[in-house]
Amino acid sequence: MNHPSPAAPVRILVVDDHTLFRRGLTALLMRDASLRVVGDAADAGQALHRAVDLQPDLILLDIHLPGVNGVDALPGLRQAVPDARIIMLTVSEDEADLAAALRGGACGYLLKTMEGDALVAAIQRAMLGASVVAEEMTGKLVAAYRDAAAAPMSSPAPEAAVAEGGAPAIDQLSPREREILRGVARGASNKEIARELGIAETTVKIHVQHVLRKLDVSSRVQAAVIATEHGLR
Repeated sequence: MNHPSPAAPVRILVVDDHTLFRRGLTALLMRDASLRVVGDAADAGQALHRAVDLQPDLILLDIHLPGVNGVDALPGLRQAVPDARIIMLTVSEDEADLAAALRGGACGYLLKTMEGDALVAAIQRAMLGASVVAEEMTGKLVAAYRDAAAAPMSSPAPEAAVAEGGAPAIDQLSPREREILRGVARGASNKEIARELGIAETTVKIHVQHVLRKLDVSSRVQAAVIATEHGLR
């Protein structure tokens, strides 16, 4: 599945067990011409079937679902629509839920208390490749990733990454790569970083790939945690 062109609306699947919330959220999102809700689901089983049938570009996924919760549904959804962006949209401010969502591969963690305009903006940023985490949760991000990294079968914590010779891997980044990492830590998309630094978006993409490889991490969220721990914000 290819991501939509800038002119095409983002196709969204809404997953929440509260009917009124699904309807209200759908109405809110459909006000924006750049977004289109193509379906909804009330539980993880329905979500998986709808995801397979609809192949959405983005899934808004609640955590507290009947039966299988949203976090446990992540692996199946990622397998069904590997190119889709998945954002948790929840009332939970629990650090453990945040850690589990990051470990499961969610690209964002937002709270239902956020304003509608902010949600639309977060969706658009996520579709540009940014990781989106609610402002209220950013203070818990480092601890949450440590929890995720410490879980069974997970990779070592990213802050443990070292370059050859024992120096911290972050010290091996070039000045330009450190600038890129600062942008990633702020949650900026490649396009936003490119505009800020006056370079091509494709150049930023290449630098991000180099940063992830040098830090020995697989996602922008993990890189952002390392940047935060080293004061690069």
